[in-house]
Amino acid sequence: MKTIVVCSGGLDSVSLAHRIAAEHELLALISFDYGQRHRKELDHAAECAAGLGVPHEIIDISAVGRHLSGSALTDSIDVPDGHYAEDTMKVTVVPNRNAIMLAIAFGVAAARNADAVAVAVHGGDHFIYPDCRPGFIDAFQVMQDAALDGYAAVRLYAPYVNASKADIVADGARHGTPFERTWSCYKGGERHCGRCGTCVERREAFHLAGVSDPTDYEDPDFWVAATGTFRAEEVR
Repeated sequence: MKTIVVCSGGLDSVSLAHRIAAEHELLALISFDYGQRHRKELDHAAECAAGLGVPHEIIDISAVGRHLSGSALTDSIDVPDGHYAEDTMKVTVVPNRNAIMLAIAFGVAAARNADAVAVAVHGGDHFIYPDCRPGFIDAFQVMQDAALDGYAAVRLYAPYVNASKADIVADGARHGTPFERTWSCYKGGERHCGRCGTCVERREAFHLAGVSDPTDYEDPDFWVAATGTFRAEEVR
């Protein structure tokens, strides 16, 4: 399966890229600059592509991103601390982000005769992000089948859509993912903060997977209190 991976440079998408490289034909990594404050993640995506020996392209949609206002990822709004699935993390939603990026990725895939576009949405995203849920993935495939009818047949491959973050860490470890060269923190500082939802989720996932976490956190112990009493109710 000739596959293009949408890769942010985060743990999930880099793990996915290594999985695709091991199991299919990895054609390229595509990243998107939508004006995210943690733009440094794109450097990690480039590093991933170099390590896997495939092209890496950054598609600049920052002009579009400026119109998708109200998110802590793109505006001057504080990224909240705490568990990833708390209601406070909804401030990190960028409206329609995945739908926009995937539509572009499918156009690229069709033009390059790729069989699939792979995306690393996972079960932990369901609570916060509607365009990471299984229903969205299924509906997007139907839409693209109609959009490309008679021109190309491209599959949306989302192997982690019902998996936990810990499952991804375990899968990434099996495929030799260099976790220390991935970026999760939404605050975009010099080090992972250890307190924002993505940092808490990342640290918890390594713990649950029983895999050593090589990440350098400013606050390496905050995750214990943040996850100790909170359990998210699954949204599908």
